[in-house]
Amino acid sequence: MDITQIISIAIFLLVLILIISEKVHRALAALLGAALVLVLQIMPFEQSLEHIDFNTLGVLVGMMLFVSVIKRSGLFEFLAIKAAKVAKGNIWYIMVFLMLITAVLSALLDNVTTVLLIGPMTLMITRELRINPIPFFMTQIIASNVGGTATLIGDPPNIMIGSAASLSFLDFLLVDGPIVVIIMIATIAGFWLIYAKHLKADASDIQGLLELNEYDAIKSKSLFVKSLVMIAVVAVGFTLHDALGLESATIALSAAVLMMLLGRVEIEDIVLGVEWPTICFFAGLFVVVGGMVSTGVIKIFAEFLVATTLGDPLVALLVVLVASAVISAVLDNIPFVATMIPVLLTMGESGVDIFPLWWALSLGACLGGNGTLIGASANVVLSGISGREGHPITYIDYLKVGAPMMVLSIVLSGIYLVVRFVL
Repeated sequence: MDITQIISIAIFLLVLILIISEKVHRALAALLGAALVLVLQIMPFEQSLEHIDFNTLGVLVGMMLFVSVIKRSGLFEFLAIKAAKVAKGNIWYIMVFLMLITAVLSALLDNVTTVLLIGPMTLMITRELRINPIPFFMTQIIASNVGGTATLIGDPPNIMIGSAASLSFLDFLLVDGPIVVIIMIATIAGFWLIYAKHLKADASDIQGLLELNEYDAIKSKSLFVKSLVMIAVVAVGFTLHDALGLESATIALSAAVLMMLLGRVEIEDIVLGVEWPTICFFAGLFVVVGGMVSTGVIKIFAEFLVATTLGDPLVALLVVLVASAVISAVLDNIPFVATMIPVLLTMGESGVDIFPLWWALSLGACLGGNGTLIGASANVVLSGISGREGHPITYIDYLKVGAPMMVLSIVLSGIYLVVRFVL
């Protein structure tokens, strides 16, 4: 390796250490890393901009603005009370219902939009019950990434893979869908072992929650109806964005603008609803990882992984799956997938059957995001919401839960892929 490659790796490790140590805010750590990449001239400023995924940032900002308007209708409080009543006040059932809602919405919308929708609902319920919301947020982070794996639009890596490999919404549903259902069932069982016995609240608080009238929570009937219609429009827009020739960020930002116009809100107040530290974190991280991409570090590693598996479909399948999961847990999965796509395309040109490898990359990258607090967009967004409400989720505390759940999902995925494509 040359000196620039070594420096780019050192900067990334520094950022990772700062995030894990929690000595500084993760957004500041990422921005520090980005500044070092530029100051040490790992790559020029113009090139660093090319590594920032503005589509992802656009989706984040757009949906944060969108949700900030919807919150004013009382929709989240309405749904929260309704879910609690359906669960008859059983806290474990409430947790499961919220997990299932998160998984389904993550498949139909995208996982970032979903956690922005589900977060306020969770906070409302936990405030009424006077219990810690962190276990709920932990389960929803995992569920959002699992559910998002099922479809083309559920997680950004799938959008990239679908475009490169000409895979449709139905392709993802038919291939990734079945294993996602199995993993979701296993995930619920795993969380039952982790949390079920510890979910307790005072009987008076539970009764108080059940006595609430969900219709009283609606602050504006007009905005409530508009919010429901716009959520449906956004779901359709995300589903058809490829056919419409529009980026998902265009859908998100357009929906945000339209929602602000329909809601007739003060834009200054709505802008404050954006998780700007989260946006800064991703922008900085894109530049840091971009430094390793531009110096060839990630490509060298990806090509090494592929070179060691040529000639053996089983080994290739499992190596791509496991490597994608591990790397996506510690890196952001988007730059890694962007690097692996041309590698797989090159393998296909040499006669290797890469169809199974696309699914290994999809499952590994999306599910691997559950491994750490920074592994996927939804993790960072929801943990940011939790932190703002006075319930910070630490890197290590998340790792204790997220890593085992990731391993479980990857083991199940490996079995599924081998049975479907090798045996």
